[in-house]
Amino acid sequence: MDIKNQIHIDQLPQHIAIIMDGNGRWAKQKGKLRVFGHEKGSKAVKRVVEGCAELGVKNLTLYAFSTENWNRPRLEVQTLMKLLISSLKKEIKTLQKNNIKLNAIGNLKALPNKVYTELMDVIELTKSNNHLTLTLALSYGSRDELINTIKEISIKVKNNIISPEKIDESVINEHLYTQNLPDVDLLIRTSGEQRISNFLLWQIAYAELYFTNVYWPDFTKQHLYEAIINYQKRERRFGKTSEQLS
Repeated sequence: MDIKNQIHIDQLPQHIAIIMDGNGRWAKQKGKLRVFGHEKGSKAVKRVVEGCAELGVKNLTLYAFSTENWNRPRLEVQTLMKLLISSLKKEIKTLQKNNIKLNAIGNLKALPNKVYTELMDVIELTKSNNHLTLTLALSYGSRDELINTIKEISIKVKNNIISPEKIDESVINEHLYTQNLPDVDLLIRTSGEQRISNFLLWQIAYAELYFTNVYWPDFTKQHLYEAIINYQKRERRFGKTSEQLS
């Protein structure tokens, strides 16, 4: 039986987030430079985006480049930026054909001008697409996001735009980078590491976490299906008891 057929389409996670880990170690195992792993990892991105679009998942967020990644060797950072530009140019037709909207979160102004311009162009071209929203977390750090959110709300409180008593989850959500996205249902991390790495800390409050030993360049649609099937077998209680849910 095809594993894809085991997925209950009416129980799909509406928002999947992925920490795409293991490109460098994958390359090292093969005696290659880390950049080779990143190049192969971009093909895994394409597979997973296609897989989500085919199933009908509405939101996919990929941790593409963290605020901490700026501290990596200069050549690796430059290669990642070049790879991002080439991928955006190469995949624009695919995004349009499959009705996929591109979105981006993070400190985007920290990106090189060429990368930022290309990114904004593709976001503009795909803004009316509505089958799947593909969000790239670029120059992203969740603590930075929360600090910015607190600053923005504080300014509004100071200027009497918001009263402190009115601050609740919805107000905070409205000031996050992800303000137009639902909370994460399923968080996947590849490569065997089991940590969050400063990714969507607020948004994954009730997400189901799925860790796999597979390095990102080897991650296939089958691995995606396995993660979703695992997710669908879990009981999501959101603080309630099993008896309350039944």
